[in-house]
Amino acid sequence: MKLRFIIILLGMSLISTSCFNEYLDVAPEAGLTEEDVFTKYNNFKSFFDRVYEGQKKFGNNNRDYNIKTAYPLYFAFWDQKYSWWAMTDLVDQGRYMESQAIKNGTIGGIVRKFINDGNRRPILESMFGVIRICNIALSKLDQIQDASPDEILDLEAQAHFVRAFAHLELFRVWGPMPYLTKALGTDDPWDMPRLSKWETATMIANDFDTAANLFSKATDIPLMRRDNPNPGPGHLEHPDIWRPNGATALAFKGRTLLYRASPLNNEKGVEDWKEATDANWKAIKTATDLGYKLLPFSEYTTNFIGARNTDEALWSWSAGNQRYNSGSMKFEISGPMSGSKGSNSGSCPTQNTIDKFETIWGDPLNTENDRSQAVAAGHYVEQNPYENRDPRFYVNVIYNGAPIPGYNTAKIYYDPVSGQYSDLLNPSYLGRSRTGYYSRKWWGGQSVKNKSLRPLTSDPLIRMAELYLNFAEAANRAYGPTTVPPGAEMSALDAINLVRDRVGMPPVQAQFTSSTEAFEPRIRNERTVELIMEGHYYQDIRRWMIAPETMSQTLMGMNVEKLAPGYDENEYPTGFKYTRVPLPSDRQVSWKDEMYYFPFLPDDMFKMSLFEANPSW
Repeated sequence: MKLRFIIILLGMSLISTSCFNEYLDVAPEAGLTEEDVFTKYNNFKSFFDRVYEGQKKFGNNNRDYNIKTAYPLYFAFWDQKYSWWAMTDLVDQGRYMESQAIKNGTIGGIVRKFINDGNRRPILESMFGVIRICNIALSKLDQIQDASPDEILDLEAQAHFVRAFAHLELFRVWGPMPYLTKALGTDDPWDMPRLSKWETATMIANDFDTAANLFSKATDIPLMRRDNPNPGPGHLEHPDIWRPNGATALAFKGRTLLYRASPLNNEKGVEDWKEATDANWKAIKTATDLGYKLLPFSEYTTNFIGARNTDEALWSWSAGNQRYNSGSMKFEISGPMSGSKGSNSGSCPTQNTIDKFETIWGDPLNTENDRSQAVAAGHYVEQNPYENRDPRFYVNVIYNGAPIPGYNTAKIYYDPVSGQYSDLLNPSYLGRSRTGYYSRKWWGGQSVKNKSLRPLTSDPLIRMAELYLNFAEAANRAYGPTTVPPGAEMSALDAINLVRDRVGMPPVQAQFTSSTEAFEPRIRNERTVELIMEGHYYQDIRRWMIAPETMSQTLMGMNVEKLAPGYDENEYPTGFKYTRVPLPSDRQVSWKDEMYYFPFLPDDMFKMSLFEANPSW
């Protein structure tokens, strides 16, 4: 019998004699014994820290075996230009890559790259390996002889947090799992049934809660927030700020319980929503008491570009300084901007996504009827579509006429007089936009026309805006739009309006706040716009169970035509003609219910009797 999936389910227990031996293999010249590793604090910490960074497998330097494989931005650094948003209706890839096939309902052998392909991002294998390291660490904590009580609390809390995080990522992508709380050996039962979705989420939330309680017990080391308590020299520069902390654990507990309450996983109706409301309010209260906050809009983009850490991000991963022509940025920076005719792809928002950005008066533009009403109100002009939009539109999207470094303004149009496409639509580049847009989220202003920039790029793995959005979604379902939940200090509507006010948007229009059902679509729209291209949308449309709708709609782009002199300036105030057009058929989306979760490898699943497989696509 082949053992591959058995090995995965055991948490990598058979890959080597022990994780201890794997650790010794890293530095055999050190001459360490098992006693040296687990009795000495610094060695123990080095053993555990492989869950975060540097852990490799089988001597393959390309094979990451740590939790980074589940970070949205790191995942997008993959050479296939994958991103969670490129596998949805949210964006189109400039180059036709495997993400296009996946969102068209075809996965086949591609799924191996997510499971155990050493040259890609083997999320599944990595998460089980991380879980095993956490369980070994938890079983060995009592052997440490030279650490303070707070240092031991810190390690114990981190192990619970990382174990929960790894289980959460498996749950979000592959669905419910057995919950592994010890490092299984070869004599332990391995063919375990899956928990229910609700049970899996509950176990994850409990582990995050345990982590938060352990962090809170530290008295000498600040573990609820790992930076200096007040702004000033060294603020946000604590050497351990990259590690999760107590506020992070509570925030992730809130995220997990929101997932548990969502239609895909809910078992207890409104009670699940109430628990999610309570957990997310506690996370908000704790974080704000510790000085976390929504940054002013003038500093908004520092959550992503220009800073390693911010007062909004409870936990971040810094990708360091990135160049326009680096391999990592090919998912974001298009062919024309990189100067690469065959390699770079670029993330190109669809017109469907552009329509999610309201007018500055708060008018929805999602549907033709919405746009007609905005036109009647004098708030929207189809032939001047980028005027008076939500300010987040301008910091997240490059559109025709947008001011961008190196180009003066973005030229994304066809000129029928010359018969030529503008530079950013040059057809000699495979990675050019088919939608009429490019993403600005992670771009940082760099391009072949602005080569000097190497912007510092960071991924806010969880930030305050999400906490307010999580709370609003749960509170609306549990108590309605305007009722303040017991123990909280704001309603769902208050939380949404706080997020909107930060960017200069008005409160949600009263017509959408009369009931839970009326308000929910605006909460979802707000979440999509605020967290756009941060890795949430792929999961959100599934847990909301609206993927059959969103992944069956016609994806649209915007054709932009430069007009010759003599055009009607009243009809075409910008000198361009804008026409909505469907994307080519190979760039559309399709849906089948099997797509709620990634499949496992079929040849592995035939070997499992108690573990029920996900349907193959």
